[in-house]
Amino acid sequence: MNNRKYLAKWHRFQELFLTTFLGDIPTIFGGVKLRNLLYRIIFARIGNSVYIQDGVEFISMDSMEIGNEVYIFKGVRLDGKGHKNNRICLENGVVIELNGIIGALDNTCIHIGQDTFIGPNVCITGPGDIKIGKNCLIAAHSGIYANNHNFQDPTQPIKYQGITRQGIVIEDDCWLGDGVKVLDGVTIGRGSVIGAGAVVTKNIPPFSVAVGVPARVIKSRT
Repeated sequence: MNNRKYLAKWHRFQELFLTTFLGDIPTIFGGVKLRNLLYRIIFARIGNSVYIQDGVEFISMDSMEIGNEVYIFKGVRLDGKGHKNNRICLENGVVIELNGIIGALDNTCIHIGQDTFIGPNVCITGPGDIKIGKNCLIAAHSGIYANNHNFQDPTQPIKYQGITRQGIVIEDDCWLGDGVKVLDGVTIGRGSVIGAGAVVTKNIPPFSVAVGVPARVIKSRT
């Protein structure tokens, strides 16, 4: 037990040391190349030609796997802390635009498939597992939240009543418009389009077009 605690503290020290000195070096001064090279010490896995802009925050990098040619832009926060079984996996070609937040929280796997684009100011959080397929487009200001708070007892503060966690699946080739919210327990079928501002509370069949609050299917792409 003591050895595990020591190793965890040592790894966290390495993480803080490297990210503090490398995290804010601008691209023009070789920051991307330095981060791509030296972050290999602390990531669980990192591929080739990874572009990590300055100003990106990582927590618990040993829980993160990053494929080839992944782009992570300024202001992004990837947080894997909270449980030794947390995993954040970005497959080849994933792009995470400005100010995105991905948080695993507790015994959680967040997997983003190949060539998927995550727009600016998108929030993706557990603690339920989240799987986003390949070739998806997630537009700006969207939120994917794999948990719900219990609130049945009006005599107790909601924050003390615990949560439920079912997980979220977004299958391949889906497009979520600006400001879409996806709630826990939902599967969005392959090839579906979710209109801007929709709130997805129930499963969406493959190749559907859905809009509204709550989201409802208005037509099939087939």
